[in-house]
Amino acid sequence: MVWTLCTSGAAIAKAGANVNSNIISYVGDYKTILDTWSLEAEDRINAECHTDFVANHATYLDISGALSDICSSLIAMNIVAYDTTGYLAREADILLNVNDDKANRGLAIFKDKNKQRLST
Repeated sequence: MVWTLCTSGAAIAKAGANVNSNIISYVGDYKTILDTWSLEAEDRINAECHTDFVANHATYLDISGALSDICSSLIAMNIVAYDTTGYLAREADILLNVNDDKANRGLAIFKDKNKQRLST
């Protein structure tokens, strides 16, 4: 299932103001590309944390914002890397580094099963 852990808007916003306008149009082949990146990000989160956050999303509502932060950062990195020509000097590098840091720090937290608190 795509776009369960975050919205396309959140990922696009993290890709910065100078993102390629075609990729964020979300039509035709670009819709397929974004949906694929969403699925890959969700699968990576599930695999690294050994928990199916997507299938059991309603169970994890109390941490859904943190999961969205990780997922949207992973997708944003793909959006930026897709076409860096619109970015100012070093802007793409900074966006990639910031999103990589957010994603990896978040994943490190949720790899600890004790941090995966369930809603009551």
